[in-house]
Amino acid sequence: MSQVVAPPAPRWAVISTFLLSLAGLGVATYLTIAHYVGTQVLACSASALVNCEAVTTSAQSHFLGMPVSVLGLGNFLVLSALCSPWAWASTNTLIHRARVTLILISIAMVIWLVTAEIAIIGKLCLWCTAVHVITFAMVLLLTRLNREQTGWTPVSE
Repeated sequence: MSQVVAPPAPRWAVISTFLLSLAGLGVATYLTIAHYVGTQVLACSASALVNCEAVTTSAQSHFLGMPVSVLGLGNFLVLSALCSPWAWASTNTLIHRARVTLILISIAMVIWLVTAEIAIIGKLCLWCTAVHVITFAMVLLLTRLNREQTGWTPVSE
C-alpha cells in the first residue's frame, strides 16, 4: 500500500503565516522587554482610551502567574517554527495539527484579552492590539486551507 501525501499548502499560506508569526514574535518581544525594563520604553499614548501602560500593568496582564507578554513571546516563538517553510514541507501531521491547535488556543486567549481590555480595564493597548490582529489574521489564513493541508483529515487514496 502506498502512502498518499496531502497536497502542499499554497505558497501564499506558507509565506503569509511565516511572516505574520515573525511579526507577532517581534511585537511580543517588545512587550516582554517593556514588562521587564519598565513601561517607560512603551511607545504608546496615554490618552483617554489608548493607554498601553494601564493595560500592561493591570491585573489582567498576568495569566496563571506569568506575564501575558512572556506567554505571547513563547507562543509566537513556537508558531514561527511551526509556520516556517520547513515545517510546512513536513509530512508529519503532528506538526500541522500543532500549528492549528496553537492558533486556536491563541485566538481564545486573544478573545479573553480583548474582553478584559474593554470590559475590565477600560483601556486599549495599541501594541497588544497588533498582536490580536496578527493572531486573527493567522486564524483566517489557516482556516482557508483544506483539512488535508492542516493535517486534520487523513488523505484518502
